[in-house]
Amino acid sequence: MALNCGIIGLSSTGKTTIFNCISNTKAEIGFASKSNIGMCEVVDERLKLIDNISHSKRIVPATVEIVDLPGLSKGGQGVGNKLLAEVQTMDALIHVLRCFDDPNVPHSEGSIDPVRDMELVDLELQVRDLDLVSRKLERTQKMLKNGEKDYKKAFDVLTVYKETLENFGNARDAKVADEDKKYVQDIQLLTAKPIIYVCNVDDASALSPASWRPKLPNSTPTTANSSWKTPA
Repeated sequence: MALNCGIIGLSSTGKTTIFNCISNTKAEIGFASKSNIGMCEVVDERLKLIDNISHSKRIVPATVEIVDLPGLSKGGQGVGNKLLAEVQTMDALIHVLRCFDDPNVPHSEGSIDPVRDMELVDLELQVRDLDLVSRKLERTQKMLKNGEKDYKKAFDVLTVYKETLENFGNARDAKVADEDKKYVQDIQLLTAKPIIYVCNVDDASALSPASWRPKLPNSTPTTANSSWKTPA
């Protein structure tokens, strides 16, 4: 089964344009209330080298399912919890940030500010994660009160996640050992997922990346023009 990657962001950021560029499905651009689903092949030059040795009848590249999700909105308006539940099923996320100005395409917040937009979407995901962690923490606390001492470690780890989210941090930034992340695997935290930030710019800015590059918190550039990712 192919991995799936969800494209998220506010409305009118260019998510569907990105989707059409990388997937084998072409979707209609505009406001959408449901997701677009497509596939893209993983470019891997090693396949040719292997085929030179094995002479396979057919070369089958790895694929990734790309899901263009409806635009998120401040305060959970619009598709709300249904959309967040769909984001929860994704293996990884592509967060598209609008860095272009176009009077014909109004911005939901009234101005172009990619860092603000990133924080708005992060907040919606953090609120969802905090609810998931809090509910599991309550269940774990009940088990401890019933004498189930094996749940002490889970309680401590969940408390770290809760404190991180309450302080507007993402779950991926929680100070938790890798072996302890198993305690939240079942609740599929949205802000724990691997994420790439893609800055959607106009043609002129793409030719001069230094002129528009925003400073995204806790991120490093991965290419000379349009994408950022959080450190591993």
